[in-house]
Amino acid sequence: MTLTRPTSEVTDARGRRLRHGTVRAVAVLVLAVLALAIPLLGPSAALHGTGEAAAPGTGGVALLRGVLFAALCVPLGELFVGRWARSVPGAPPAAPRSWAPYAAAAGFLAALGLASVVATGNLVPHSLSEIDVGGLYASRDGKVALLEVNAFLIAGLCARSGRPAVQVWPLSAVVVAEALRAHPTTEHSPLVGSGLTVVHLTCAALWAGGLLHVLRTLRQWGPGEPGAALLGLYARVAAVLLAAISATGVWSSLRRMPPGTILEQLTDTAYGRTLLAKVLLVTVVAALALWARIRLRRAPDPLAACAPARVEVVALGLVVVVSGLLTALPLPIRW
Repeated sequence: MTLTRPTSEVTDARGRRLRHGTVRAVAVLVLAVLALAIPLLGPSAALHGTGEAAAPGTGGVALLRGVLFAALCVPLGELFVGRWARSVPGAPPAAPRSWAPYAAAAGFLAALGLASVVATGNLVPHSLSEIDVGGLYASRDGKVALLEVNAFLIAGLCARSGRPAVQVWPLSAVVVAEALRAHPTTEHSPLVGSGLTVVHLTCAALWAGGLLHVLRTLRQWGPGEPGAALLGLYARVAAVLLAAISATGVWSSLRRMPPGTILEQLTDTAYGRTLLAKVLLVTVVAALALWARIRLRRAPDPLAACAPARVEVVALGLVVVVSGLLTALPLPIRW
């Protein structure tokens, strides 16, 4: 009996871990499929009943821009958290394998796809002959698209070099390019809008990418005080990032939807509906972050905060996808 019981207990424990692992894998797979479906199905659902017309290929553009945003989050999060990890007292020397080269490759392909759309007059190209590469140099949008393509290419080369930290410069160029693209010169106070987008996009990338790299680092380190210290350090900075994201997001929304019309446009325009969905998702993410912070402070094992943090990073992935959809929809009319 003394030999059989421990063996059965170990078997039961392994079975529970396998079941839990299977459930988590299925949940992640479902969320991944949902994330891919949002930009493809989102335009038709968001535009239904609004009387607005979507540009050709809106679903594809939304998907490409979501990939571009994700490719921006991953390396910035690695650079952001990597410096902290090295400064944590007693931190193990082991570090997770960098995903920056793969993110740069995905960003390069997404930027290339978006540039091909710009090169055909914001239409979906059906053949290479329709793409006017030289025409990209003749327009502001074309130059911005080329800047993003080249920036991701350089970022990938930097990630493979002996000094991966220098990739922060081409990645910063992508952030600036996105800010300029989102606020054309015909817009009212485009520099103010571009500045808000730079802060908003930078803080969002650091929040999402940083949390992903923290969780990957904790998985590499295993249980212990260094992991709890790293998670606590991230939690403090994440609160500041959330405040900056909220402030710039509200300000940007009020610039595009004046206070007197915002309630109407949140329900009657595709942009407003998608923005409302994004706000609800961010609210869920903020609640998960608060839950993780409470568990970090009060739970006997501070690393119990990893459970809500894992759900938070998946929800942040959905926010990134919805953000890609938001940029592909027609802007609301300033009534």
